[in-house]
Amino acid sequence: MRFSVATWNINSVRLRFPLVKRFLQKHEPDVLCLQETKCPDDKFPRKDFEKIGYPHIAVYGQKGYHGVAIVSRHPLGGVQRENFCKKEDCRHLAATFGPDAGLKEPVTIHNFYVPAGGDEPDPVINEKFAHKLSFLEELAEHAVSRDARNGARSILVGDLNVAPLEHDVWSHKQMIRVVSHTPEEVERFEKFRESGGWIDVMRAFVPADRKLYTWWSYRALDWAESDRGRRLDHVLVSPALEKAAIEMNILKKARGWKQPSDHVPVTVAFEL
Repeated sequence: MRFSVATWNINSVRLRFPLVKRFLQKHEPDVLCLQETKCPDDKFPRKDFEKIGYPHIAVYGQKGYHGVAIVSRHPLGGVQRENFCKKEDCRHLAATFGPDAGLKEPVTIHNFYVPAGGDEPDPVINEKFAHKLSFLEELAEHAVSRDARNGARSILVGDLNVAPLEHDVWSHKQMIRVVSHTPEEVERFEKFRESGGWIDVMRAFVPADRKLYTWWSYRALDWAESDRGRRLDHVLVSPALEKAAIEMNILKKARGWKQPSDHVPVTVAFEL
């Protein structure tokens, strides 16, 4: 069965619902994972999603900051929320899809929003950067990664806020001490990835020696012309799904829509 999963840091789901609607009606992924929804659970626009064919919804949100959601055309199985670094800041949500979704074998989708880390890449003086490093370290030891390593059928998506490879940023030399691409972050990201045997699906479609971005700063006067992007959004799969991905699309033009997020949707189709 073809089963498509999209991930998008929407930077306020209520403000940008028209963009989400446009994307869903045009591209029709089976599941959309959102990050930075920025609204409490009772304010999530459930009815709006139901009207456009996405009635199955799981949310984990709070007022004004962070927040993750999973919206689906198919019924959700078990839903999980996990907290990291002893903070209840709404950065993880998982849902399992099984026979009710048309799948012979269950698959769990993990939706993450990793801390951005602030501006100063020094954990001693920057608490936000210290939090980010601790989050990645904990993720490497967490059941999410242990289960992946031990045979779980898992898809992990989201704004992981790390651009780990040289060509995940517009200039490796100029970005090496900029938060998202520092050696400290990349080291911990790779430790996490290796701990679960996580496979970088996006780089299976676009080789590591080619530029690949999912985020362009609001600060850029002309983001398209300068094209100083970063790949902060990821799609990873456990070893059990190593050969399942069949297609990928990064909707770069969404960055140019009216009142856009600084991230764009990434969609991967799987044969499950």
